[in-house]
Amino acid sequence: MWDEQVSAFAPRYRVIAPDARGHGQSSTPTAFPHCDDLAVLLRHLDLGPAILVGLSMGGGTAVDTTLEYPELVRVLAVSGTGTSEPNFQDPWVQGIVTEWARTQAARDLDGWIDAFLLLACGPHRPLVDVDSAIVRPLREMATHTVTEHAASGPPPLVPVTDTWARIQRITQPVLAVIGDLDSDDHIGDSDDHIGMAERLARTVPNGREHGATGRVQRESRRLLGGGTHPNRRAEGLVRVWRS
Repeated sequence: MWDEQVSAFAPRYRVIAPDARGHGQSSTPTAFPHCDDLAVLLRHLDLGPAILVGLSMGGGTAVDTTLEYPELVRVLAVSGTGTSEPNFQDPWVQGIVTEWARTQAARDLDGWIDAFLLLACGPHRPLVDVDSAIVRPLREMATHTVTEHAASGPPPLVPVTDTWARIQRITQPVLAVIGDLDSDDHIGDSDDHIGMAERLARTVPNGREHGATGRVQRESRRLLGGGTHPNRRAEGLVRVWRS
């Protein structure tokens, strides 16, 4: 999933892209919190304090790690998440969650993957409109994960609690990357409904949002030179990061 981004960042940074337990090449877990695994890895590799970049579940893990092990984190960048305790209000997202539960109960792995891939396009366009260079590795990743790990059921996570109440204690710089084609749960649809990524960036003392609603497509094309390839998007993020 992160191969293109790794190649873009590697000339400037040491880049580690771990598979979470219960995903990819990692083992199927017993009860655990993801942030503990990440903390052990960072200490084993002597990498802290590190820049953590996470998308969706990985973003929640990055936030949890910052809360539980602040000495290991220098900068936090997330997208598609607020914390590991999401508050889904968008009916579109609630529908996907319902479909996940239905297909999981029916052992319909193909149906579960199809529902998962809807997150790649968001609620405002069909999946066929998304670059195949993005969809293909997502499908391969999801297929491998459910094939290798689904037999034991969902990973028995130990939750990190009170994350929203504690995020104001995060003193590290936080960048929330927000796309204007994402769900309202992430970008908000009014002053009364602030998206989760927005809420994170606006609650921490040193937070910043990139990609405001109605401006992200134009700004992304300016930053990325009009390209859509994942490697160029990563190079654009480096420029945003440095600024």
